[in-house]
Amino acid sequence: MDRRASAPHQPSGRRTALVPAARLQGWADRFAASHGAVVEDLDDGGLLLRAADGATAMLKAPWPADGRPGRGGTELERLASLANQERGLGLLLIRRGGYAIAAASGSTILASKSGSRFLEAKATAEQASRIFNEHRIEYIVPGGDRVLVDQLLSQPLLKALAGRTRLAFLDIQGPKTAVLAKAAADACSVRITVTDPQP
Repeated sequence: MDRRASAPHQPSGRRTALVPAARLQGWADRFAASHGAVVEDLDDGGLLLRAADGATAMLKAPWPADGRPGRGGTELERLASLANQERGLGLLLIRRGGYAIAAASGSTILASKSGSRFLEAKATAEQASRIFNEHRIEYIVPGGDRVLVDQLLSQPLLKALAGRTRLAFLDIQGPKTAVLAKAAADACSVRITVTDPQP
């Protein structure tokens, strides 16, 4: 089953799903079966699927190609291939009620640290710096409270990481160790926004 991204302010008739690369072709097949023949177009930095009944699906890779494009005979295959690549991720999931920090290779957590309450930014930055400096971090995966994430990344210890590309912000309720595995998987998934046909 596809994991749904939280989208409380999306217009009616629009929904977002996070789909792992391995399930992307199956998702596209079901979309076509439900809405009719599909035409693929590259649009707005993603792959736009236009169905016969007027429904559309915008598919966005979890990260930029950065000189490592996906392979395949179709745009969908290339998108799935890109999303399936192992990229170095630094997860920063922060709320007032806690924090979870991890280094990951793709969806595999390599090292992590979490706490039941958010420490002052400098202390949390020290922990993040220790974990991230031991691993290859290409992208930052922020989640939780945007203001707190920005405060953390403004700390001198994380200055070198603050300029890294930030992937899509994750909406998480409680940043705990158990949440990290799902957050890493979500960060590696293709983000799909489906718009239903107009009546």
